[in-house]
Amino acid sequence: MPKVDLELVKLVLQRNELDVRQVSQIIDDINVEMAAMVEDEEKPPPLKKQFVMMVSDPEGKLAGQNMTGWVLQIPEEDSPYVANERLIKSGYAYNASPKGRRIPVQSIGEICEVVTAKFTKENNVWIKTKEPILLVTTDNKLPMDASGKF
Repeated sequence: MPKVDLELVKLVLQRNELDVRQVSQIIDDINVEMAAMVEDEEKPPPLKKQFVMMVSDPEGKLAGQNMTGWVLQIPEEDSPYVANERLIKSGYAYNASPKGRRIPVQSIGEICEVVTAKFTKENNVWIKTKEPILLVTTDNKLPMDASGKF
């Protein structure tokens, strides 16, 4: 799409005998839209990322256990313990909807896979992984080489 100079647009509008206030309002609207377009062009495309849950396990109590889970987001000021309760509330809200009455969800896994963001957003919980992911444990230590250096 060819770019047009604002002075040329202003000249054409004045030539068509529009009111000065209308011309200035149109030019202001064009400037706002151009600024929005420039902001959109400046943002690089987001990087695709993979989520992994990692748990610190220095005593090795979880070693060898195969566990899965989901990655969620909640507001920063909220306790992490409210996430489960909010997922359940989202499931209840979904089951009360027409689609949920036809195909109700019955587990946390189904809530994460099926329930739309409309229901979870109302309860301040955002599901980042629809499918369960593997839990990886770590001893939370940086290994040293044979000489005792990092």
